[in-house]
Amino acid sequence: MRVLGVVTARGGSKGIPRKNIASLLGRPLLAYTAEAALAARRLTRVILSTDDEEIAGAGRACGLEVPFLRPVELAADDTPSLPVVQHAVVWFEERDERFDAVCLLQPTHPLRKAETIDACLALFEREAADAVVTMLPVPCHYNPYWVYFRSEDGSLRLSAGEDEAPPPRRQDLPAAFHREGSVYVTRRDVLMEGNSLYGRRLLGYAVDATESVNIDCPEDLARAARLLRARAPLCETA
Repeated sequence: MRVLGVVTARGGSKGIPRKNIASLLGRPLLAYTAEAALAARRLTRVILSTDDEEIAGAGRACGLEVPFLRPVELAADDTPSLPVVQHAVVWFEERDERFDAVCLLQPTHPLRKAETIDACLALFEREAADAVVTMLPVPCHYNPYWVYFRSEDGSLRLSAGEDEAPPPRRQDLPAAFHREGSVYVTRRDVLMEGNSLYGRRLLGYAVDATESVNIDCPEDLARAARLLRARAPLCETA
């Protein structure tokens, strides 16, 4: 199975200026995703999709291929990931290189491990899934069977759509998960013909909460630094 790894890193960001190359323990944030992607054994090729020359240079310094600069219209604040990944697939197919699946890796998840990427790809191939995403469990007090929406008349209704009373004990709640965001694997045809990152047969790969940080604000960088130090005390550079 040929899998294209696509690291997406646009130049603009609001919460942290130049976030994708912000310093984290003396290294650009992008370097952590590059390191994991290049160490993953099941990725056939790994590229960086960016609109920004400085980020492209940082990506090359980390060992990533940068075969093109992404069009500016695919680097806006509200640009979703789907057309960005599709653009990469089209670019390669126009040059007669085709992949069976694409693995989307966002630099905002610096704690992601190569082993997690490979495990997601193994699950994807073994179970013939349309897509695999990393996931985390939803705390019981946020479980859909205990969460209510308020109707226009002020009355409450369960988000799960149940007419009966909610389960009285947390032990009775069905397991619920939310998308963690560090790894997305999608079959090529689902991505291009189905116009979806998820398809119909979506599977989840559970990750440990201590390996999950999504960098969105300076506090997230600080938390990532603490967790990275705990993982490898000598990882900080001068």
